Amino acid sequence: MSQVTVEAVETVGTRTAALELRTPEGFAADPGQFVLVRATVDGVEETGYYTLSSPDTDGTMEITVEYVPEGTLAPWLAERSAGETIEVEGPFGDVRYTGEGSVVVLAEGPGIGPAVGIAERATRAGHDAAVVFWGEDPPHHGRLDALEADGASVHVVGSLTEAADTLAETDGTVYAFGFESFVRDARTVAEGVGVADEDLRAESFGAR
Repeated sequence: MSQVTVEAVETVGTRTAALELRTPEGFAADPGQFVLVRATVDGVEETGYYTLSSPDTDGTMEITVEYVPEGTLAPWLAERSAGETIEVEGPFGDVRYTGEGSVVVLAEGPGIGPAVGIAERATRAGHDAAVVFWGEDPPHHGRLDALEADGASVHVVGSLTEAADTLAETDGTVYAFGFESFVRDARTVAEGVGVADEDLRAESFGAR
């Protein structure tokens, strides 16, 4: 467990904040992996897992936090200020992008965090990248716009079947980040257009 300094907190969408954290010494991770955050909120110890939303962890790293008013840890994190510290442990997870090859990232809700991190890592390495967000008004508008300016494609869809052509055309790796039902649907659509199991990597945030 490491005490890390909050460098900045930015509202990046409806009830969604991005926390830029000073990377602790010896810590290295890739987008798609996640960390455990631990904090005492109103006298009670709370923990939560948050997937990295930065393309790397050089100097700083970022997590994206979606919260609801009745929540505990997530809204507490969104209210932090620069200079405060939080406890972080990790990294965890085998789903990761190391900068090799083209990517298509399917995301819902807080899954947009790792989606933009992976897409940024890919475009910086000169690879094709596509982000498909299921829902409306995705967080991280600014970074999505920047990705499009760098040549990536961004699709906001009401159904994952709208992503079928994008999935069928890719020769890279497909990632999916979201809650259980979304990840299940993402697998079904990807497999339906011929994406091989070894080319599909998914991380579920549990049941909504």
